[in-house]
Amino acid sequence: MSLGPDDSLTIGEISRRTGVPHSALHYYESLGLISSHRTAGNQRRYARHMVRRISLLVVAKRLSIPLADVQVAFQPLPHEERPSTADWRRVSTRWKQILQERRRQIERLEHELNGCIGCGCLSMKSCFLLNPQDALGEQGPGPQRV
Repeated sequence: MSLGPDDSLTIGEISRRTGVPHSALHYYESLGLISSHRTAGNQRRYARHMVRRISLLVVAKRLSIPLADVQVAFQPLPHEERPSTADWRRVSTRWKQILQERRRQIERLEHELNGCIGCGCLSMKSCFLLNPQDALGEQGPGPQRV
């Protein structure tokens, strides 16, 4: 049987297609990242366009992108109808912004690992010059400059 773009998939079919376990699909649905509908027999069905959303969730997980960031990126996407090219373009733009911010944070951390991260201290000599009398300690526990 050949499926068309508007045909629904059972939870087993979508799980096999995406490699995502049923429990994870339920969890993503509880977060509003994906959605399904129920048949007259109370069976869960997913629109085929959910495969793309789930695939992006898999990629995000591999890259350790928090689900909260994925939720922000997915906000412009409709659940009940197949997203348009313009919808995906908005998601792509938002996703790029999130990735660029993560890249900046990682680059800053990489730079700070070679110097003072105030305080998690790499050099008592540098710490004495950059953080006299442990002034950064008054800002709270943990590294303050990262």
